[in-house]
Order: sequence, then C-alpha cells, then structure tokens
Amino acid sequence: MTQPAHLTRRFFLQTSAAGAAAAVAGVPAMAAASVNFQLSWLHSVQFGGSYIAANKGYWSDLGLDVSLSQGGPNAPVEPPVVSGTALVGISAADYTAAAVAQGAPFKIIAVAMQKNPFAIASLAGNPVNTPADLVGKRIGMAVANTPVLQALCTLNNVDINQIEIVPTQYDPAPLVSGQVDCLLCWETDLPVAMTVQGVDNTTMLMADYGYALHSQTYIATEDALANRRADLVALLKGEVMGWNDYFADTDAAAALAVEMFPDAGLDLEAQKLQAARQVPLMFSDLTVENGFGWFTEETVASNIETLALLGQDVSADLWDRSLLEEVHG
Repeated sequence: MTQPAHLTRRFFLQTSAAGAAAAVAGVPAMAAASVNFQLSWLHSVQFGGSYIAANKGYWSDLGLDVSLSQGGPNAPVEPPVVSGTALVGISAADYTAAAVAQGAPFKIIAVAMQKNPFAIASLAGNPVNTPADLVGKRIGMAVANTPVLQALCTLNNVDINQIEIVPTQYDPAPLVSGQVDCLLCWETDLPVAMTVQGVDNTTMLMADYGYALHSQTYIATEDALANRRADLVALLKGEVMGWNDYFADTDAAAALAVEMFPDAGLDLEAQKLQAARQVPLMFSDLTVENGFGWFTEETVASNIETLALLGQDVSADLWDRSLLEEVHG
C-alpha cells in the first residue's frame, strides 16, 4: 500500500518561520488553547496516532494543549462533547445518529476507520468465510447487537432464523471451548487475543459484505464548528500527522502506547498485532488520494443505507467535510 502523504515540509517551514518572525518582532507568544479530546474506549494502540501527535508535539506546535481523556464502559463519549467539556470525541456513525435523533447538535467531521471493524471470528478448523456460512452455526454475541447481525443477513440474503444466537460475554472463551461456532466481535481485539494465545482463527470482515458504517469517527457540536473552528482544524492537523506516522511504523506506535500507559495492562505483542490489523481499516485508496480521515458523498450514502437497516433515519448533513478540506487543502 502506498503511504499517504504527510502534511508538507513546507507547512512546517511556514509555521516555524511565522513563529520566528513573531519572536524577532517582539510579539508575545500566544497562549496554547486548551482542548479536551474524548476517546471512545480505554487506552490502547487503537488511538495510537493521537498518542504520537501528543508525544511528538504536533499539537503544541499548532498552538494546542490537548488532554486525551479515555473512555470506557462508564465513560460515554457524547455527554462531554454536548456539554462542551470536550471539544471533540471519538464515536461511530450509529451512536452519533442516535444522539442526533435525541436532539444532540453533532456533526461527523472526520472518519478514522474507513472500514467498520465488526467481524465474524471463527476457528480455522470450522471457518465462517462468507455470510452464507453462518447458516446452521451458533454465534456468540451480545443480544443488543442483533440488529447488526440482521443487517448483515439482509444485505446478503441470509435467513437470520437459521442462525442460533447464543448470548455471551465479550470474550473468546466460548469459541475456544466449542460452546459456539463463531463470535461477533471487532477484527482488532478478540481475534488478536486468540492469535497471541496460539489459537488458530480466521475472521470475516462485515465491511467486505456490505456493512458500511463509519467507525472511530470524530464528532463536534455545531457550536464548536461556528466558534472554535481554528482549534478544530489544528486538532485534526495534529491527528493527520500522528496517524501518518503510525502508518509508517505500527510497531513504534504499539511501543509508545505501552510506554505512555504503563498501568493499562497492555501487552506489547498484542498491541503490535492490533496496530497492524488496524491499518487496512483506517487507510485505503481514498485516504491515499485525499488524506487521512476523508469521506465522500458516496461513502456517506452507503452509511445512510446501512443505518436505515439498523432502524436509524439520517441525512447526509450529519457529515461535514469542510474542516478536512481546510486540513488537507
């Protein structure tokens, strides 16, 4: 895969020259703008590009003092963004659509995961390679994700009633022990855990079978777009630089995540594997051509179709590409 273009060296020279000129002229340096960036889950290499942006000073060079707040089961993304305590949050198109339906003034301003990470994981000796292979299988999953499985079945003309749904915790153990034939999970976590444990497994990425739903999306409020636009652009510029560096060396990104969060219980080998598996989800021909985080009218239309299968009626104005156009312009 061709590496996506970094922000040009000219950009850095211009910003550095501007700073030098201000110093020579005796103009006092501007105070860094404080920004809280709300992540969607616990710290891991899932957010490796953001860690690189912080570690390498990309944001501070752009005049931002960024705090990275981890999410988790008891730390939803949307409330701090709505309240203004976080300028930007990492969410997903379905979560954002649900919040907007309840009156939240959100816009999706960039898309990190071009492909949705939902996958069907199975053991290599009894693989699920296509949606049709699900017929007659026992699938372990959270019952709350039934609409996701139904959407996949609808897209691929599979009768969901011919699949046995077994409620399970989010853990590979039911698959490894033979209680179920497959699991509905993320491509980048349970399969990684099994591989690290030496369990030979395979995955079927749902995005390869029509399940088009933007994940790891950047959300901000309409008020932030109107009143803190420069900060949003600077935050996204730092993200672009950080994720481009991530693409260039995923092992280094994994090592940084482990180093920055020593109390998070992160295993280096698992983080390296997760980091590598994220690459085809986050980088594509589209990002090579247009830059990290990009989306188009066509990808938005595909998302709207998938969201409709999930029972969510949204319009294209949920997405706003104008910030990305400034960042990559």
